[in-house]
Amino acid sequence: MNGIADLPAALPPAPARVVGADGQPALGRFAGALQGCDWERLARPHARSGLWRRLHNKRWHYVALATERIFCAVAIVDLGWMSSCFGYAFDRGDGDMLANFSEDGLPGRLSVAVADGPGGTSRFRRRATHIEIGPEALTLRCPWLQIEARFGPAPAPPLLATGLIRGGSVHATQKSGGLPLTGEVRTWREEYRLDGGVASCDLSNGLLARETAWRWASAHALDVGFNLQAGYFGACENAVWLDGALYPLGPARFIVDRKDVLAPWHIFTEDDCLDLIFTPDAARRENRDLKIAASRYVQPLGTFSGWVRGTPEQPKRTIERLAGVTEDHFARW
Repeated sequence: MNGIADLPAALPPAPARVVGADGQPALGRFAGALQGCDWERLARPHARSGLWRRLHNKRWHYVALATERIFCAVAIVDLGWMSSCFGYAFDRGDGDMLANFSEDGLPGRLSVAVADGPGGTSRFRRRATHIEIGPEALTLRCPWLQIEARFGPAPAPPLLATGLIRGGSVHATQKSGGLPLTGEVRTWREEYRLDGGVASCDLSNGLLARETAWRWASAHALDVGFNLQAGYFGACENAVWLDGALYPLGPARFIVDRKDVLAPWHIFTEDDCLDLIFTPDAARRENRDLKIAASRYVQPLGTFSGWVRGTPEQPKRTIERLAGVTEDHFARW
């Protein structure tokens, strides 16, 4: 699953369920919506005990909002034995990080509910922080930031990627292309309209290994966008959206100075379909060591310039200062 050769120009439609009637997962990349994971229905060799699934099932729902003036990101995370959320808002005009927060919650539905598919709703509620991510809306209320955002309908199909995880079992992720955006962000300084911007969503659910690491890149306009990952999921979720069409991409390479993640990143794919320079403007960082668990995380936000195309035979599409993020993350969970 992690090495890809002779990639097709089009993806098959998403299966009705990730786990089939025979207990075997539908593995691959598909165009269409995730309809639920049902990991308890897995049969050998992928089946695991209920306790193992509880400790290894990691789920998150992430939304990015981008306009010419502001970039925001919000995530809800369920690790099984605990939950958390984060959010930030960055003024792209003057380079000011207007808000940047994270909060831990209680395990399970005491604080968090992560949707089983894009038609569901994810929620985080803890103290004064309330977040709700639905199929077409994001609402956030906390002491540092307020967001009312509406997005969609999608001009292009989402990507559903499923694959086997070394040291774990099976993982599934749903990535959207660019979504039309409206709404408002309220910060301590001023209010920002989101109308005319672009949203993108990441909904992931997997039985992951105790130690998991990845690099990630994502950026979207309405007519072009991409999602790239190198690490625990190989090339499974690598894709580009072009003019309403969704194309799979080959393995991605990230060239980055880990001592200075705010220096430019060079990112390209081995199939000669993408070559970009990412220029960071700021970064969200978190370095936590809870002894039984740890996380080393940095998510720079900035702009991508270079070119992309759906297949090696297509002409190159120029990308100029497309807003998005990269990520370098190690987790022991």
